Amino acid sequence: MNQSTTVRSGIDRMLDRARARLRRVGPKDAAAEIAAGEALLVDIRPAAQRAREGEFPDALVIERNVLEWRLDPLSDARIPEATGPGVRWIVACSEGYTSSLAAASLLDVGLTRATDLEGGFQAWLRAGLPVRGGAPEGSR
Repeated sequence: MNQSTTVRSGIDRMLDRARARLRRVGPKDAAAEIAAGEALLVDIRPAAQRAREGEFPDALVIERNVLEWRLDPLSDARIPEATGPGVRWIVACSEGYTSSLAAASLLDVGLTRATDLEGGFQAWLRAGLPVRGGAPEGSR
């Protein structure tokens, strides 16, 4: 093996494949789509992480382990907002890794406009967009 060859982990390759299928959206563009009623934001972070970091003010909270069942419009476990395959879902996690894999999974379910929030909640914070709650700045 040539020393200049970079060996990538399986998860890195999987993430690359997922992201190649998505048109990821940055925080300010996501906020504009949500404000215009063109997209729904879905926060997939666990409760403890949301409590520590804070929350998106207008997100639907659906933890990762049930995401596909809640958003598939043909699922018996769907949420009322899951009205069809063309809903614009923007999936968010803390830093934009898990959300990429989750959004690609939504594409597999047939939700053709699913994508994720580039940089996740942390990028949303850095962009100065509104949040609710979270631990005080020094304790995060």
